[in-house]
Amino acid sequence: MTNKINASIITIGDELLIGQTIDTNSAWMGQQLNKAGVWVRRRVAVGDVWDDIWNALDEESKHAQIIFITGGLGPTADDITKPLLCKYFGGQLVTDEGALENVKAIFLKYLNHPLLPSNLKQAEVPDVCTVLQNKRGTAPGMLFQKNDIIYISMPGVPHEMKGMMEDYVLPQLAQWFQLPAVVHRTLLTAGIGESFLAERIKDFEAALPAHIKLAYLPNYGMVRLRLTATGEDVQAITHDVDILFENLQQQLQDVLVVNEDITIEEAIGRMLAARGKTVTTAESCTGGYIAHLLTSIAGSSAYYKGGVVSYANELKETMLGVKPTTLQAHGAVSEETVTEMAEGALQAIGSDYAIAVSGIMGPGGGSEEKPVGTVWIAVASAGMETVRQKFSFRFDRRRNIEMTAMNAIMMLRKVLVA
Repeated sequence: MTNKINASIITIGDELLIGQTIDTNSAWMGQQLNKAGVWVRRRVAVGDVWDDIWNALDEESKHAQIIFITGGLGPTADDITKPLLCKYFGGQLVTDEGALENVKAIFLKYLNHPLLPSNLKQAEVPDVCTVLQNKRGTAPGMLFQKNDIIYISMPGVPHEMKGMMEDYVLPQLAQWFQLPAVVHRTLLTAGIGESFLAERIKDFEAALPAHIKLAYLPNYGMVRLRLTATGEDVQAITHDVDILFENLQQQLQDVLVVNEDITIEEAIGRMLAARGKTVTTAESCTGGYIAHLLTSIAGSSAYYKGGVVSYANELKETMLGVKPTTLQAHGAVSEETVTEMAEGALQAIGSDYAIAVSGIMGPGGGSEEKPVGTVWIAVASAGMETVRQKFSFRFDRRRNIEMTAMNAIMMLRKVLVA
């Protein structure tokens, strides 16, 4: 019989509390632990204060069988996690030879300055812990056990923490605990709001068995739906969730983008690659963000040929062939200008498709006729009429840019599937 395993995550650092650093560690760990069948019951952030960290350890030990700790393992004076853990678990600091060799190797191979005493101290660990070697940095991780609770302390640097989780912690979970089987199936929809989607599949959701849950994950004009099944027999729950997932897809054929847990940009990349087609971008208001999204996918060189960031009107004219008379008569943020940008990029770069955007992201620059958030998007393709659409966003600059990019990519998708 499998038992529900509860976990707590403690993140340490003043920078987390004042908003200087965003805590992405907890979100990533929560996702990975959920997939493994571990329930993250609580997440706690504390500053670099001895009593606060100590009290957090005491409190979380009342709720969890495994406690994850990140942060406070660096070489500076405010990094107090290691000495605190040493006292909390009744040990003394000793030099771990494996960690010491790792520190020396990193400084020798990657850094062009001598080792300082503070760097060497990073190889010191409590003699009551199991050392988790850090293949991506200098601070080792530490595993403690007390009263049948496992405590794992890892660096706060996300890249280093992920390495430890992937190399050691996640593979070991099944050895430490008898975990339930967990099966996820995810699909991505576009062009329908969360409330309308929920109304449309309310009968499907109401009929779900107790061991299968449906989650709505909305983001920028898209909604991700995730079915999660839990149980003891992985084959049985996989069979159950597969049947329901197929049913769900059939009900949402007209708004279904992809039946995998991938991003819209990855889905678009697969569509382009499968067709042997290419795309280019002509960006004014997004400053290259669309190109960034498209090229963040491995293998994107097969379908993304390049792009132009044309903030200045002169570049719109010289690089994209926008007519001066068009800019004079209609302005940079207009249907006419964005159409000529897309068609000009198509011709200049020689791709099969071109996305063009022009808009007013804010906080300034708007007018009564064209307020902040006004955006024109066009998608041009060889042998087809250019598709264009006006959007009116109401957010801050960053989100306006993100919304523009997402809608531009979704417009390309509509052209691809037309």
